[in-house]
Amino acid sequence: MKRHLPAAALATAAALALAGCGSDPAAAPKAAPVGIQPSQDVLSGLRKSEAAAALLPDDVKASGTIRLGGAVGAPPGAYYPEGKKEITGLDVDLADAVAAVLGLKVQREDAAFETILPALGSGKYDVGTGNFGVTTARLKTVDFVTYVDDGQGFAVRSDNTALNTVTDLVQLCGLTIGTGAGTTFEATLNAKKDVCEQAGKKPYEVKAFSENGAVLTGLQQNRFDVVMSTINGLRYQAAQPAAKIRFLGEFHRLDVGFAFKKGSPLTPAFQAAVNELIKDGTYQKILAKWGTADSAITESKINPPEHP
Repeated sequence: MKRHLPAAALATAAALALAGCGSDPAAAPKAAPVGIQPSQDVLSGLRKSEAAAALLPDDVKASGTIRLGGAVGAPPGAYYPEGKKEITGLDVDLADAVAAVLGLKVQREDAAFETILPALGSGKYDVGTGNFGVTTARLKTVDFVTYVDDGQGFAVRSDNTALNTVTDLVQLCGLTIGTGAGTTFEATLNAKKDVCEQAGKKPYEVKAFSENGAVLTGLQQNRFDVVMSTINGLRYQAAQPAAKIRFLGEFHRLDVGFAFKKGSPLTPAFQAAVNELIKDGTYQKILAKWGTADSAITESKINPPEHP
């Protein structure tokens, strides 16, 4: 099953790859990406690592295939370029690179973000991608192998001069916030709604959407005041003149990883493959291709604790 986004949505809709991302809220935002190079080939020449492949469970070795459920959005995460039927993006390249190192083929299925983690538990997929942030709550039911450090950020329309940064959710009191359904953005906003009451201010309202494009479109059409989404996605969109949005900076960082059902025997092999890509330089090339070099990690980990 492949779900293609309309061309118009890709031109104006968000790179709001639904994530659950999380650095110090007061940290200064890093430099915005210069751009992306979708046609650049950074995977040619990758070879199978016998040491990493040896860590695979016997049934996966025998099938030679990994079943992947992936969320689809817009650059730089995972998206369909306008007029094309082949999916591309950071998540796609990283999954394909890991598969090459492990000597596997990827059987990919597009899926709604909020359905992927439950589907791992049911056995529908072996691995999930969608810029899934590693959180304490998710670690109770899901295993992760980290591959980037992304996080939560905010953006407003470019003509909004009232809000210049968000370092405390109290700054959002009285506003309407658009975000993705089932994300850590939604969870963070809903869990901390009482900050406005405690401050004696009008509470903020949260509007969550399953479709990525609806979030940015809603902001552009003035249906809400601010959006909360991934740092990398918002930076990318803010760099596109047609989007007419302004990135307000980082709010909180999180490790992002491949997701697996709890207790999956696949995690050691995936971790070894990511670390092999880091070691041989392919990993850095992939991130540079997608303008996300600031999200690089130095070592992949299995189930690290959530960033404070």
